[in-house]
Amino acid sequence: MPLYRRLPKRGFTNVHAKLCEIVSLSQLDKFEANSEIDSAKLVEAGIVSKGSIVKVLANGEITKAVIVKVEKVSSQAKAQIENAGGKVIFEEA
Repeated sequence: MPLYRRLPKRGFTNVHAKLCEIVSLSQLDKFEANSEIDSAKLVEAGIVSKGSIVKVLANGEITKAVIVKVEKVSSQAKAQIENAGGKVIFEEA
């Protein structure tokens, strides 16, 4: 029996995959009004891990005007941030 047939088949893990960490609007609402939120501040707050790509989703609501500087933002989250008086700036990954 050849070796490749004796070994178990487990699946595929892409070592080059870029994993995004999800941040909701309710987590961003905990920051102060008119503050600038970027990946470094999210790491300090313990919301995401260092070196990860951050994506903001429209889970929850935001009531404060904040400036968000992250790699990815959903269209609904961007609309809610801008309706609250904030601004979205995209960073390079």
